[in-house]
Formats: sequence, C-alpha cells, structure tokens
Amino acid sequence: AAGTTATTSAAMPRIRNCAAAASRIFTVTESRVRLLEIGRWFVIAAVVVAIDQWTKIEVQQHLKYGDSIPVTSFFDLVLVFNPGAAFSFLSSASGWQRELFIGIALVASAFMATLIVRHRTNLVFSFALAMILGGAIGNVIDRWLLGAVVDFIHVHAGEHYWPAFNLADSAITLGAVLLVLESFLDHRAQRAASALHSGDSR
Repeated sequence: AAGTTATTSAAMPRIRNCAAAASRIFTVTESRVRLLEIGRWFVIAAVVVAIDQWTKIEVQQHLKYGDSIPVTSFFDLVLVFNPGAAFSFLSSASGWQRELFIGIALVASAFMATLIVRHRTNLVFSFALAMILGGAIGNVIDRWLLGAVVDFIHVHAGEHYWPAFNLADSAITLGAVLLVLESFLDHRAQRAASALHSGDSR
C-alpha cells in the first residue's frame, strides 16, 4: 500500500504538468481560431480596398477628367472627381464636406471593426460589415489624397442618368442591402422560434 501511495504521489506532478500543457495548447488553439474568425473579415475588407484603388488608378491612367466612353447602351466609363458623398451627395458644397466625410468615415469604420470582432461568427452580418468597411476606407483614401472621390461608373436608361459612382460605393450598397436582408431573416427566425415555443407550451 505504501508503494502504491508513493507511485501515485510521484505520478501526480506529471499528471498536473500534462493537464497544464493541454490547457495551454487549448488556449493557444482557441486564440488562433478566434484570430482566424476575425481576420477573414478584415482580409475581405482589404481586398475591397485593393480592388477599388486599383480600378481608380487604371481609370485615371486611361481617361482624362470629363471623358466618357460608352461600354453598353446603359453603361459608360467616365472620370469625375466627387467631393461629396456616395452618388454625388453634397458634391456642390464649398469644400467643408471633405473633413466632415473623412471624420464620419473613420468613426464609422472603427465602429464597424468593433462589431465585426463581436459578431465574427455571424457570416452574413460580418460579411456585410466587411464590404461596407472596405468601401468606406477606399473612399477615405481618395478624400485624403485627392480631396475628392474618383467615380467612373455611369449608368443610365434613356434620358435618365444615375450619378457616377465607383466600386467602393457598390460595396457599401451591397453591404447595406445584406444588413437589411440579415435583419429581416433574423426577425423571421425569431418569430418562428417564438411560435414554436408557444406551440410547445400548449
């Protein structure tokens, strides 16, 4: 019995060491998973920024300000510099809007980044925020470097012309639509769960 007790006592430190090592491995693995869950959304946002900036550079290299190249019956490539917000909102203001829009975009970007971290496992919600974040940063870069946003996509139908926009605006719009859709689907899921719970209670 004494030998058994001694063997057990000798084994206890090794068991504790193994348990501590396993705990450390689990903690490291959990942290890596968390970083991957968060990182993928910021990678998507970075891709949006990169594509947006690349297209704007290409357009500026091949078109002059005011140029318009018909591509289809409803779509032209143009080059305009928009000091306003998306789709030329406040573009005719005297210049004060530059700092305003940069400040709003930076605050909104920080807020969206925080939401992405908190809701990183919500695929639709986080993807939508990543698209909006990438679009916002893409346009902020323009405002910071050029004082205006580069717009080059011009769509029209007959005599009706939509204000020129860019891929950053498109990403923001897509993200906003996805947020509305996600909210609608979440609301429906909550109503279904509530109805199911009410039925079970009866």
